[in-house]
Amino acid sequence: MWGAIPADRAPRVHFSGIGGTGMVGVARLALEAGWDVRGSDNPLYPPTSTMVEALGVPVFTPYAATNLDWQPDLVVVGNALSRGNAELEGVLDRGLPYVSFPEWLRFAVLQARRPIVVSGTHGKTTTTALDSFLLEDCGLRPGWLIGGQPLDFDHPSALGMPGGPFVIEGDEYDTAFYDKRAKFFHYLPRTLIVTSLEFDHADIYANVEEIERAFRLLLREVPRSGHVLLCTEHPRALALRANAFSTVHTYGFDPAADWRIEPLGATPAGERFRIHRAGVLWGEFTTQFFGRHNLQNATAALAAASLEGAKPEALARALAKFRGIKRRMEIFLEAGGVTFVDDFAHHPTAIRETIAAAKSRWPGQKLTVVFEPRSNTTATNRMQHELGEAFDGANEVWIGPIYRAEKYADAERLDRARLVADISRRGPRAKFAEDIESIVTHLRKEAKSGDIVLVLSNGAFGGIYGQIRSCFAN
Repeated sequence: MWGAIPADRAPRVHFSGIGGTGMVGVARLALEAGWDVRGSDNPLYPPTSTMVEALGVPVFTPYAATNLDWQPDLVVVGNALSRGNAELEGVLDRGLPYVSFPEWLRFAVLQARRPIVVSGTHGKTTTTALDSFLLEDCGLRPGWLIGGQPLDFDHPSALGMPGGPFVIEGDEYDTAFYDKRAKFFHYLPRTLIVTSLEFDHADIYANVEEIERAFRLLLREVPRSGHVLLCTEHPRALALRANAFSTVHTYGFDPAADWRIEPLGATPAGERFRIHRAGVLWGEFTTQFFGRHNLQNATAALAAASLEGAKPEALARALAKFRGIKRRMEIFLEAGGVTFVDDFAHHPTAIRETIAAAKSRWPGQKLTVVFEPRSNTTATNRMQHELGEAFDGANEVWIGPIYRAEKYADAERLDRARLVADISRRGPRAKFAEDIESIVTHLRKEAKSGDIVLVLSNGAFGGIYGQIRSCFAN
């Protein structure tokens, strides 16, 4: 489908936007499959630059039409590129065959495997990484594509075996400059997990009904012999069972769940829980992670692995070893008795659940939360009210500068003064800052031994992590 590729050499593929989290993972799959790989991007910085460097392939900087002079057989275009980009214009002017990375995955990888697609508003990356680890540890030789850096694997992607399971994060964000459908429509799910369904991606979807429609259409792609797993604690996700053509499994804390979670309590080592399948005790497990949302994610991954043939005893051993994903409740510094934790949470529900998990892990300790309004969902006022309720449980909250605030008109931008007032009325002390330095200076002055500082951002947060390290190292 991609034009004539000579049979006497490896196919040449150029990744335009190779620094994207998904793109670098797909580039590694292409390398593993024997393709000749090169790429391009704007200047990259850690951790993305480290992941790209680890590929060991030529990478051109910045974008330019001349990056294509090596005459690739195919160009994979990242969704960060849009019309006007010099390299993309070169692709079009030269008439080079091009696809999105989801399209490449579909035809080069997924058609020959059994895709397990992990979708939903929250928990996709963790659940994808966990299911991949469970299957690998149980000897089922899966492939995977994880939208983050797993701590248990050297790389975020692996090809796996033809005919075997392939675990992939099913993103509802759009695909490419020419394809505004959700990426997950390309992934051919045999097993589909829907962890949750809420409004997100305000730059792509006008309302939650549009997101629901995308998920309903996705269920049409699951074959009758396939499986759909839905979380009982998310009503919009659970409602999707009416649209399924395959076997539906529910999981969660609800007594009626097919895979019912019975919490056994938190220990310093993590959370203990049992799972009852169809009303019968199926297994007892321990995870190193805390919070109800992590028990839900673990149960979804365990159920999906079981459907591939993994046994509960082997799964219990594997789960206890799973270390997680970078930037998911990751301790990035301990200094002067203060523990600094990084998490990717950038949606009101994720913020609330992450704070609850931190309180469970460090009970009785002062919790300061530092949040960057960065995503289109939280940089605007679409969730102004929900954000005001998301920080309950914190002792102190700092709201950082809005990322690229100039993109938003005054009438649609998050009102940080109102947000701080709403948070304060509910208990936590809250302030907002116009610069990162003010927050770091406050932390240096006020943080005491035993305190927990939880930094929430789905980006670089203006370099706050490096500033914290520098400040507290002295």
